[in-house]
Amino acid sequence: MSHPHPELGPPPKLPKGGLRVTPLGGLGEIGRNMTVFEYGGRLLVVDCGVLFPEEEQPGIDLILPDFTSLRDRLDDIDGIVLTHGHEDHIGGVPYLLREKADIPLIGSKLTLALIEAKLQEHRIRPYTLEVEEGHRERVGPFDCEFLPVNHSIPDALAVAIRTPAGMVVHTGDFKMDQLPMDGRLTDLRAFARLGEEGIDLLLSDSTNAEVPGFVPPERDISSVLRQVFSSAQKRIIVASFASHVHRIQQILDAAHEHGRRVAFVGRSMVRNMGIARDLGYLRVPAGLVVDVKTLDDLPDDEVVLVCTGSQGEPMAALSRMANRDHQIRIVQGDTVILASSLIPGNENAVYRVINGLTRWGANVVHKGNAKVHVSGHASAGELLYFYNICQPKNLMPVHGEWRHLRANAELGAATGVPHDRIVIAEDGVVVDLLDGKAKITGKVQAGYVYVDGLTVGDVTESSLKDRRILGDEGIVSIFVVVDSTTGKIVGGPHLQSRGSGIDDADFAAVIPKIDEALAKSAQDGVAETHQLQQLVRRTVGKWVSDTYRRRPMILPVVVEV
Repeated sequence: MSHPHPELGPPPKLPKGGLRVTPLGGLGEIGRNMTVFEYGGRLLVVDCGVLFPEEEQPGIDLILPDFTSLRDRLDDIDGIVLTHGHEDHIGGVPYLLREKADIPLIGSKLTLALIEAKLQEHRIRPYTLEVEEGHRERVGPFDCEFLPVNHSIPDALAVAIRTPAGMVVHTGDFKMDQLPMDGRLTDLRAFARLGEEGIDLLLSDSTNAEVPGFVPPERDISSVLRQVFSSAQKRIIVASFASHVHRIQQILDAAHEHGRRVAFVGRSMVRNMGIARDLGYLRVPAGLVVDVKTLDDLPDDEVVLVCTGSQGEPMAALSRMANRDHQIRIVQGDTVILASSLIPGNENAVYRVINGLTRWGANVVHKGNAKVHVSGHASAGELLYFYNICQPKNLMPVHGEWRHLRANAELGAATGVPHDRIVIAEDGVVVDLLDGKAKITGKVQAGYVYVDGLTVGDVTESSLKDRRILGDEGIVSIFVVVDSTTGKIVGGPHLQSRGSGIDDADFAAVIPKIDEALAKSAQDGVAETHQLQQLVRRTVGKWVSDTYRRRPMILPVVVEV
């Protein structure tokens, strides 16, 4: 198995007749999925998603793929294929289209409807091409065939990309639910047909590669939900992804069966479920869904609220309810259902929300104590079955953290894919398919691009380090006025602390040290403001460290008069 090395340099020019595959996100992480294919000087992008921030990225709203390697080649992009409508696959599209708005978007009906609604908020009107399972479309030099796959959102597609260099199959996110809610199976016959034709490189979903066996059917959740609804005495509040149409359908069915009304809470939930209903993917009995404002007129035992926040997102509805920062107040006897899995890295945030809800008297039902979630990704048994059907000549695990990619690679090897034809890459690592063999040839820039409010890319790792210090240790500011000629102090020093745990009165002990340091620098003829600020920072920083064993941010301001 080949794997990336830190010393990889820029890739050479793509040889004639070769196909280049460059993942810009989704490898080594869960989210930010984006892969660029190149043939004959033309580019095809598959997915463009976002990654949601973790605790060590304070203030960040979203994390995007790095478009640096594409910025000079936007005119070479023939299209963006979107495999399905989850945020980790479509959330970055508005930011890429800001760079060039007329890149065609290619996807299924629901996927395009979800991204079009999102783009409307960004005031972008996209060029779209709707495709269905079984369709073949020529996109520049790329002959794309679309195959139905089962996932936790309707209308998901895999794509087979044919070029003279060979055929590449990208699964997108998929599983093999044999009793899907919408009756739409992963088309194993089509994958077998492609296998017979010859799959030169398979890019396969790795998320559940460590999980043995097969994913249970989605419809197994229905009986559990009915039990929860039967025993609930007051309101039921369900937190789910805003695009999990199958899960919301089961909630609606259970609510209808138990005589409850449903209200959607949160802009994305209201928008997405409205789209799914209008397109016929969500069946809503007449009178079942009501406006949230009308719920006060209903008894608690006739109410179901469906909201976002199943991953503990700080600004999502459920987190705000747990923090008593939402118009909906959790009361004793409410039932809260977290109808999703835990995305790696979100565990602490989710358990904080669960504890907060429990504190106010809610009965919290989650994956840990009830079967209220099944995964949307194929487990090891399904992947083995899949590889035996496809028989790929080369395998490249995608969509997963390192442990998932490695486990997926081992599954491929177990089914007969030669070790030297399994490529374990990471974001930015360039893989060329040439003469029937895939190999790593270089690396391009593929770092995190942070969205903070209305700014994109302005926040750097250095900025986040400062934010973490401020959050963990606080800040100490020092204001000093010095004579511009002599460098002697003529005002101050004045010190203030915020969040450091140091009382302002305690700074009296360090003022003589600052006076002494500045006096010595004046004797040495040092009068440059920046040097004096660094001197004050070192002096105060050492005193704080020696006295309190803390490292707050030290912010000195030296003014010359």
